[in-house]
Amino acid sequence: MKPLRLKNMIAGCLLAAGALPVWGQSGAPTLVIRIDDLGALHSVNEACIQTYRSGIARSVEVMPVAAWYPEAIKMLKENPGLDVGLHLVITSEWENVKWRPLTHCPSLTDENGYFYPMMFPNPAYPGQSIMEQKWDIKEIEQEFRAQIETTLKSIPQLSHLSGHMLSTGFSKEVNELVQRLAKEYNLPSIDRMDSSKDYRFTYIGYDGPTKEPPKKRRLASSKHWRSCNRASATFFLDHPALDNDEMKTVFHIGYEDVALDRQGVTDLLTSPRVRKAIEDKGIKLISINQLTKGLPPRRRYSEAGQGHEQISGCRKESRTRPAQYHDCATRQCHCRRMDGRRERG
Repeated sequence: MKPLRLKNMIAGCLLAAGALPVWGQSGAPTLVIRIDDLGALHSVNEACIQTYRSGIARSVEVMPVAAWYPEAIKMLKENPGLDVGLHLVITSEWENVKWRPLTHCPSLTDENGYFYPMMFPNPAYPGQSIMEQKWDIKEIEQEFRAQIETTLKSIPQLSHLSGHMLSTGFSKEVNELVQRLAKEYNLPSIDRMDSSKDYRFTYIGYDGPTKEPPKKRRLASSKHWRSCNRASATFFLDHPALDNDEMKTVFHIGYEDVALDRQGVTDLLTSPRVRKAIEDKGIKLISINQLTKGLPPRRRYSEAGQGHEQISGCRKESRTRPAQYHDCATRQCHCRRMDGRRERG
């Protein structure tokens, strides 16, 4: 499928979105575009910033365990308007680039000290998923805390938590842990169980089988847009990168066309046609920070009368953030289905 035709499809979807009734908080259709894996590679860093500066991305998820995290910090300082979330990591999926934890957590690492490649059992990687291990919740907590505090040191505009490859919601016990950490650090968790209900958003993903060639996968079909709840924002995420020599070394079994695929994401999110369709139809692009802070006051605060909590981590000075957390129960199965490539990185 030619890129122009793909862009036309996306523009058509946005046109359909603009024809929907008013959604929720802003009085206009709202769309959250989130990009993941900042810090993973130089090509990923470049593409993430490109999709913000020249495209429609408004929130980015950063990985403090990854090799190019120092460059990511510098780029974020140069782009203070880009909303930043911490992408909590306990897996390292690629063949030629690996990540280690910040703490000692042997139940989460292989014989070489790297995170296991998969979250869920994968026949291409037998015995190499988190779910096949006797993972220790105490080790997950210490690692998540280390990643949170490391990121807070370097990125003061950090606004929320998310999970790499479903790290924040793959079990009820982990979900409860993430809720507790979110409340303690005043960082809303956007990927945990039922977060879409708590923050009133509807996921959209790609239409069609994920095994189709990347050019044949397209942004949500019009039926996805028509089914959106009137009181919710629409939430789309993906992983931009560049199709270059660096990215061509990145793959895992079952997902070999990473460079081509993720260049396509970059092209889509920087498409002038898509941007124009958004502007013409009055669709409001918002960040995750705007999404979580846009709720009515009675839902924004965990307890009446407690508008702020003083939080001190490993920084020399304490930080003040509005508290905004909600209880949740079970994860909706569509959250795993909404992006078939999330498990792939």
